[in-house]
Amino acid sequence: MSAQPADAARKHQYEASKLTKRLRHQVGQAIADFNMIEDGDKVMVCLSGGKDSYTLLDMLLSLQVKAPVRFELIAVNLDQKQPGFPEHVLPEYLTARGVPFHIIEQDTYSTVTRVIPEGKTMCSLCSRLRRGALYEWAAANGVTKIALGHHREDILGTFFLNLFYQAQLKAMPPKLRSDDGRHVVIRPLAYCKESDIAVYAEQQQFPIIPCNLCGSQENLQRKAVKRMLEDWEKQQPGRSENIFRALGSVAPSQLADRKLFDFATLGAREVTVRTDAHQWLAGTPAES
Repeated sequence: MSAQPADAARKHQYEASKLTKRLRHQVGQAIADFNMIEDGDKVMVCLSGGKDSYTLLDMLLSLQVKAPVRFELIAVNLDQKQPGFPEHVLPEYLTARGVPFHIIEQDTYSTVTRVIPEGKTMCSLCSRLRRGALYEWAAANGVTKIALGHHREDILGTFFLNLFYQAQLKAMPPKLRSDDGRHVVIRPLAYCKESDIAVYAEQQQFPIIPCNLCGSQENLQRKAVKRMLEDWEKQQPGRSENIFRALGSVAPSQLADRKLFDFATLGAREVTVRTDAHQWLAGTPAES
């Protein structure tokens, strides 16, 4: 009987090691596939205090040691002055890990709550203000890449939100150039499942900071899409993976976007039949 706890501990350690290796491999593969990080880059890791951004930072720190290129990491958090926000958590965690960091203090909370009527979704405005503050700091501090913690389910959710509500086939790309052309945004967790990240964050005991501004709102379209994807995955495991793979296997000629494929001039090709074969099939020998 005494061996059972030890066996359970070994199994838990083995599974934790497998998960760590899987996440590191997926992050490394995404970085390589999309050339996310190059030699000499200064990468700003946007740290919110949630499981995704903690995992992102942890993965990049581990890969930085073994990467074939040299790059700099700096963790940046935007303190939006939400009531009750634990300001000490991130500085204490980052200091203990020896990670360079900066805290941007900007009261976007008051702006959002003043502009958005009570009960309405704050996510869109909050996101724009947060992005603006982070982009501004990145431009002023020599940042060459901005790393965000969006994972596979975030990308799939955005795809379906655009499909259902905007009539567009568009998602979150793993790498993009900002609209003003000044920044390159990367999503190294693009290949990682949210469920894996949740387990990893629990194993690592990250000091999670809950979002009390937008995360507490119910009935958001994104939450409805998330439930849909979860239900699909229960009914047919692997469906989310197939959909995600489809985002990287697009056939423009099989869709209906006239800007991507020239349907207007599309016509049948002329088929040339060899004379001797034609005559042979007709029963008339070809001339030698």
